[in-house]
Amino acid sequence: MCTALTFDAENFYFGRNFDYHFSYGEEVVIAPRNFPLVLRTEKDIINHHAIIGMAYVAENQPLYYDAANEKGLCMAALNFVGNAHYNKRIKDKINITHFEFIPFILGRCSSVNEAKRLIENINITDESFNDKLPVSQLHWIIADKEGSITVEAVKEGIKVYDNPVGVLTNNPSFPTQIFQLNNYMRLSNKTPKNTFSDKVKLNAYSLGMGGLGLPGDLSSTSRFVRTTFAKLNSPKTKGEKQSVNQFFHILGFAEQILGCNDIGEDEFEITVYSSCCNADKGIYYYKTYDDFTIRKIEMNSHNLESSTLFRYPVNLVY
Repeated sequence: MCTALTFDAENFYFGRNFDYHFSYGEEVVIAPRNFPLVLRTEKDIINHHAIIGMAYVAENQPLYYDAANEKGLCMAALNFVGNAHYNKRIKDKINITHFEFIPFILGRCSSVNEAKRLIENINITDESFNDKLPVSQLHWIIADKEGSITVEAVKEGIKVYDNPVGVLTNNPSFPTQIFQLNNYMRLSNKTPKNTFSDKVKLNAYSLGMGGLGLPGDLSSTSRFVRTTFAKLNSPKTKGEKQSVNQFFHILGFAEQILGCNDIGEDEFEITVYSSCCNADKGIYYYKTYDDFTIRKIEMNSHNLESSTLFRYPVNLVY
């Protein structure tokens, strides 16, 4: 269960809540331009756009959860359990596994439009990384400062949807989630007027009553509605500090709190980490469930011509 978000201020920002019941040992990882991205079927990518994001590194390969490249293109993978469908390898297609999809797109593409064209020829295969890392059922949000798309690999094939709100959660499919916003068109960030009846005098007795009916539960559909409402009603922020803070506050509107989402066997889903990347400047910010301190890693302060990963352990403990 996760929530991803885009945010347009003086710079373009992208990030997510990663909601799960444990940590794999995530790290902030920079893959410089000459680090070899090893692919299962296609030729390895030896030279590519530099990438920064949160990843689990296995066999010296970064398995990115969310990331941005040096051109300002961003991407995140979110759980899509029960709906995601991958295929066997298909001849005459670019066969990419689900765990290769983020570095493959960010390594080769500079914009959402380039990603769209490349995805037309891609087949996402059903291969696991190894015996300890089984296949994950995912869908993806891809974004730049010009717009965003949602990519879903389902039984009917790979579907690419324009995402006009720049928000993604989990199930159901994206068209159903965006349709749900119709149920909340009367919500407002302003104090409501009485449209119930002119035969009874009604008063707004509290601030914030324009948002009555905004769903407050932790389901993916409710988080989608709530995050979209917060994002679309956010004023344009100024300056890096205000923009980053506002981004994390919007993500906080969909945060998973220990004890509220019992998944059984005394385990609870929480927001393991939250991230925010200034995609224009290559600055990756993050905070964790146990440490609200916002930390940052700057991609452009590193040697991006290197052939070695730059890795920063997050030390997630809870």
